Amino acid sequence: MFKKVLIANRGEIAVRVIRACKEWGIQTIAIHSDVDSDSMHVRLADESVCVGSHQPQNSYLNISAIMSAVDLTGAEAIHPGYGFLSENSKFSEIVQKHGIKFIGPSADIISKMGDKIEAKRIAKKYGLPVIEGSEGGVKSLDEAKSIAREIGYPILIKAAGGGGGKGMKVVNQDNELENMFLIAKTEAKKFFGNDELYIEKYFKNPRHIEVQIMSGKNRTVHLGERDCSVQRRHQKLIEETPSPVLTEDQRKDLLKKTVEMVEKINYEGAGTVEFIYEDGKFYFLEMNTRVQVEHPVTEVQTGIDIVKEQLWIAYTGETALKQSDINPRGHSIECRINAENPAMGFQPSPGTISVCHQPSGFRTRVDGSIFQGCKITPFYDSLIAKVICKGRNRTEAIQRTLRSLDEFVLEGITTTIDLHKKILRHEKFINSDFDTNWLSKEKFF
Repeated sequence: MFKKVLIANRGEIAVRVIRACKEWGIQTIAIHSDVDSDSMHVRLADESVCVGSHQPQNSYLNISAIMSAVDLTGAEAIHPGYGFLSENSKFSEIVQKHGIKFIGPSADIISKMGDKIEAKRIAKKYGLPVIEGSEGGVKSLDEAKSIAREIGYPILIKAAGGGGGKGMKVVNQDNELENMFLIAKTEAKKFFGNDELYIEKYFKNPRHIEVQIMSGKNRTVHLGERDCSVQRRHQKLIEETPSPVLTEDQRKDLLKKTVEMVEKINYEGAGTVEFIYEDGKFYFLEMNTRVQVEHPVTEVQTGIDIVKEQLWIAYTGETALKQSDINPRGHSIECRINAENPAMGFQPSPGTISVCHQPSGFRTRVDGSIFQGCKITPFYDSLIAKVICKGRNRTEAIQRTLRSLDEFVLEGITTTIDLHKKILRHEKFINSDFDTNWLSKEKFF
């Protein structure tokens, strides 16, 4: 196994990777910005290197500084976590050229599956159903109008190199198209350095369902599906597994087709294939070529350590898992705790945590990087912790999650904890009668 791994990330995912490395007996190196010098991931790592100032482009996105940290510490591999450089094919390529192992798929696969248009072509080629829309990038407003009239409104304009809801616009009728097209193009250029857009049919009441896979040269296995339909502004808040809306036949079909596609592209590592689900049908959405924020809910459900398995695949090229090893039981729920004020449009809530008591108990897990006295800065993503609970069934999982959220005390900042409680107690959530647009319609505050 590797002797030293550098974690090119921060916050709770850096802590998560450090824990997995320690269980393999691997020494860890944390990188950090100037404002993160006292953070949890720095405290837990064996070594740490400051790679720049608080602006991400000067630190966590600073490839030359990160590679200098590798040279300085003698790291053999880099784990990119999620976000930042995790799906940057240029970074992966540079890492490999330096003789360092990038813990993830090849630069070529990252590039192909990171391009939403190319990924759609690949999914279609290997048998996955895709959403009706443009075959490639939409070059002009006239082309956009032609496609929109062909597939019918409403449509969704999306950034080819995007994610997280940026550069994404819903258009309900023809007279809205020009303005939304120009806004989406501007956002795509600003956030991703690429203003290429594509158009898809917009689903009014969809579920968001994704499949977790682990793949090596020897085989590909799935770890079941997650239902990630509780979202705000296209960003997930609550994830659960298994999906409460799938029949067993639908589940088997989805998992089988996903594994077949991933095998055919010679994928290596952990990955997630995401789908839109509506009226009993699935449509390929995208593939994330990294570990997901919501991976712990699958770990709790299956008993498989996804990050440790990532490290094993990166070192050996093969997965140690067999499909017969995957035996999910019960039901698991994950709530993302963000430093945000839901009553103020999810406005970020930076500050210093003055009181911090995290929940525990039977089948309760908390992944985070917070502690009493730690500072939540305004410079990075607002996710600070995740509460993951498992029950014998969905009802027990909901009750255990509510109990755990009641125990979670954070003072000094505003969080989404109370919102999660309201969602979990809501009749529509209890009956699984919701879709990805539910939170935007419901009045919780």
